[in-house]
Amino acid sequence: MPKIIAKNKFAKSDYEIHSTYEAGISLLGWEVKSLRAQNVKINNAFCSISNKNELWLNNMHISQYMLVKGDLDRSRKLLMHSKEILRIKNICDRFSLIIIPLSIYWSNNYIKLEIALAKRLRKYDKREKIKQEELKRNLKNLY
Repeated sequence: MPKIIAKNKFAKSDYEIHSTYEAGISLLGWEVKSLRAQNVKINNAFCSISNKNELWLNNMHISQYMLVKGDLDRSRKLLMHSKEILRIKNICDRFSLIIIPLSIYWSNNYIKLEIALAKRLRKYDKREKIKQEELKRNLKNLY
């Protein structure tokens, strides 16, 4: 069972999630130690696909571990098969979706990142979503 390091709290409320994928992540030694201490924020993070069909994670903040000097918000390469990356790129282009991280966790001594293809919700969409959830909750309480 994977041990969750950090979750993106705002992903479920701010985005409509279409599909999820699992990716490995390329990290430095001090970053792994900092992740063990759960000193990471992925709320503002997003993924992008480069011209060489590589998947990159941007804006993920990993706090400094002890006195190690390093770039805290650097872009980190995500590890996926090239066919999977091309499939994701085609879907994103076709449906104008963005790639966001949902959670980062340990899986068999490897750090994995769960990414999702998502569409940003507008304010009125959020209100509609909240109304639907309240309706379901009220119906459930009646029966």
